[in-house]
Amino acid sequence: MTAIDFSHRAVEMSGITKKFGDFVANENINLTVHRGEVHALLGENGAGKTTLMNILYGLLKPSSGNIKINGKTLTISDPNIAIRNGIGMVHQHFMLVEPFSVTENIILGNESTRGFGILDAGKGEKEVKRISEQYGLTVDPKALIQDLSVGSQQRVEILKTLYRGAQILILDEPTAVLTPQEIKELVAIITNLTEAGKSIIIITHKLNEIKQMADFCTIIRRGRHIDTVDVSEVTEEDLAAKMVGREVSFRVAKEKRNPGEKILDIKELCVEDSRGIMVVNGLNLQLRKGEILGIAGIDGNGQTQLIETLTGLRKAKSGRIEVLGKDITNLPPGKIINNHKVGHIPEDRQKRGLVFEFNIAENLILETYFKPAFSEGFSLLHKNIYKNADTLIEKFDIRPRDATLQAKSLSGGNQQKMIIAREVSNEPELLIAAQPTRGLDVGAIEYVHQALVAQRNEGKGVLLVSFELDEIMNVSDRIAVIFEGKIVGILDADDADEKKIGLLMAGGTAKE
Repeated sequence: MTAIDFSHRAVEMSGITKKFGDFVANENINLTVHRGEVHALLGENGAGKTTLMNILYGLLKPSSGNIKINGKTLTISDPNIAIRNGIGMVHQHFMLVEPFSVTENIILGNESTRGFGILDAGKGEKEVKRISEQYGLTVDPKALIQDLSVGSQQRVEILKTLYRGAQILILDEPTAVLTPQEIKELVAIITNLTEAGKSIIIITHKLNEIKQMADFCTIIRRGRHIDTVDVSEVTEEDLAAKMVGREVSFRVAKEKRNPGEKILDIKELCVEDSRGIMVVNGLNLQLRKGEILGIAGIDGNGQTQLIETLTGLRKAKSGRIEVLGKDITNLPPGKIINNHKVGHIPEDRQKRGLVFEFNIAENLILETYFKPAFSEGFSLLHKNIYKNADTLIEKFDIRPRDATLQAKSLSGGNQQKMIIAREVSNEPELLIAAQPTRGLDVGAIEYVHQALVAQRNEGKGVLLVSFELDEIMNVSDRIAVIFEGKIVGILDADDADEKKIGLLMAGGTAKE
C-alpha cells in the first residue's frame, strides 16, 4: 500500500443521486478518497460507476448530493471547473486527435504563445517531456497519435491531465484494451503518481487488477453503494460476490463431448493488412461441430485479419475457407451470415457490432430485418420487432430493460450482451467470438462463457479468439496458437498449461 495521507480527504461525495427520468442511475452514494490513495470503483456493467465519475468530472449534474474537493464544497457544473480544481479524467475511449502529434494533443486548449499570439510549440514540448520523465510516462512528444500503440495513447491521455495540473485522476476501465506488458507499465505509472501525492480513482471490474493496484474499493450494485473495503483484507471471490450479490464461479462447467463433422476448414490462407503486408501467412485450421476451438496468441499476429477474412470484411490474397464443405472465400458478409449460418461477435463492438444511433430493438434485427417475421413488403413489423427485443432483453439480461433506448446509451457490457443476444438468436452453425468478454464484469463473463458452452453443447462449432489466456484455457476444448500469421501448435485443453502455450506464443515449439 502507498503512503496514504488519511488526514487529507481529496474527494468527498455525499448522498449523490442521479436520475434520468424514472431511471435511477445512482442512489444516495457516498465516496471518500484520500491523498496518495488508489481507490477502485467496482460494479457490474451498468451499475452506475461511470455515471458517478462523470458527475465528479462535471459531465453530468447530480439530481442531489454534495461534492467536496480538498475540503472545499464545489458545484462542478462542467469539466472546466473540475480541471481548475485539479481533477482529470481519462475516458475508456480516448479523446485524441489522431493526425496531431503527442504535444499538440496535450497542449490543445492550453497553448503557450509568444509575441503577437504565435504558438510556442517548443515550450509546450519541453513541458511535456519534463512531465513524461517525472512520472515515467515514456512517449515521444513529436510522434503522431495515429502511429502510437493503445498503451502509448493512454499515456498521452494521462499526460494531458497532468499538464493541466491534475491532482485527482479518474481512469475509466484503464486496462480494457491493454496488453499484459502495457498493464505492468500502467501499474508502475500509477505507483509513481501516488508517490507524488496524486489520488487515483479506477473504474473497473477486473478483480485481479484491483488486488494488484488499489488500496481501497467501493462496490456499487444497480446504482447503490454496497460496501467500501480495504483491498488487502478481501479475496477476489469476496469482491465478486459483493459486486453481483451472489457467489460467482470462476470455472466453466462443461462435460466432455465427442466432436462431430468438420464445420470450418481453412486451407493455406494468406491475408494482407491495410499496408499490403502479409499478416496471415499460409494458415491451416479445422473446427468441428460440438467443440470450442480457442485461438491464443499475442496481439498483432494476424488474429484481427483472420477474423475479418472469415466474416467477409477483408479479402483473402489466397487460400480457401470452407463452412460445412462449401467455399465461402471472399463472399460478402450478408451471404456468409445468412446463407452459410455464420455468427460473428466482433472484437470492436462500437465499430463493427452496433449502430449507435439505432435503438436496442433495431440493433437486434440488423441481420434479419428482411425476414417475414420482421417485415412485410417495404414495411417493418414494429410490433414483432419489439416483441423479439423484449424476449432477448429478458433472456440475456440486457439493462436497462427498455427496447426503445439507443445503443449508445448502454454501458459497454450491455452493448456486448446485445450483440451476443442477436448472434445466438440467429441460430448459427458456426459462431466466431472475438474478444467476447472484453470490458465485461465477472457476472457477465460467467454468462457469456455459459452461452458459448451452450452453443457447443447444441452441436454448433465455436471459434474463440481472445488475448485472455485464462479464458482460452478455461473455455476451449482445443487450443490453437497463432504466431506470425500461422498456427504453430494445437493442444488439447486438458493437456495445456500457461508454460506450453506461452512458449508457442513466443515462437517456440511444443517439444521445447
